[in-house]
Amino acid sequence: MTATGTPMVKAEGVSKSFGSNEVLKGIDLEVGAGEVLCIIGPSGSGKSTFLRCINHLERVDAGRLSVDGEVVGYRQHGQKLYELKPKEAARQRREIGMVFQRFNLFPHMTALENVIEAPLRVKRVPKAQAVARAQELLVRVGLGDKGSSYPSQLSGGQQQRVAIARALAMDPKLMLFDEPTSALDPELVGEVLDVMKGLAASGMTMIVVTHEMGFAREVADELVFMDGGVVVEAGDPREVLADPKHQRTRAFLSKVL
Repeated sequence: MTATGTPMVKAEGVSKSFGSNEVLKGIDLEVGAGEVLCIIGPSGSGKSTFLRCINHLERVDAGRLSVDGEVVGYRQHGQKLYELKPKEAARQRREIGMVFQRFNLFPHMTALENVIEAPLRVKRVPKAQAVARAQELLVRVGLGDKGSSYPSQLSGGQQQRVAIARALAMDPKLMLFDEPTSALDPELVGEVLDVMKGLAASGMTMIVVTHEMGFAREVADELVFMDGGVVVEAGDPREVLADPKHQRTRAFLSKVL
């Protein structure tokens, strides 16, 4: 919780459909400030859609999502919600960092240029300040010597660490990770997870969709198992992984552990 007791993320009855396909069916959960929530579940269970709703890349159809006490994508007057204009939604989204499966780096820019791009263009940070901060962040993700390298010259794990530095350059209050290691060769997974562990240890609030059960067991404050658009089970990660209460959770874990 934040100092005021407000959860950093609060989902209340969040539902989302694409046409006749109901992907989220009334999700309720809370994440306190400084906590790490890991979400696991089979493909198509709604995990990535839920993340995209948190930073308003997708609009919820019912229920509400709040980040740090502010309704995502809407402003409230009395009992009514009014959708934010694109500019206002973009301002809100600035405070939420997101790291995707694919690194989505600009191929024609160096690692350093990728990291300074948003602070320069979106926040209008002076260039010298943006560069100094970017260099700090590249050191933090273990790439202090790679600022002048282009994405094509970096391994997948290095590119993903640049993507994390790029998200951190906007000084977000919340970081979302959508299966950040699933596109990586197995030997490169650890270097990305180590950066994420460091972030968690520094007090960053994180929601991580992942298949890395060891990471969830070690780092998460809470583990959520989603299937079919609902939260099937949630709790202490060590308890959920060692002794799941629901048959669906047991069946899923028997395939991945």
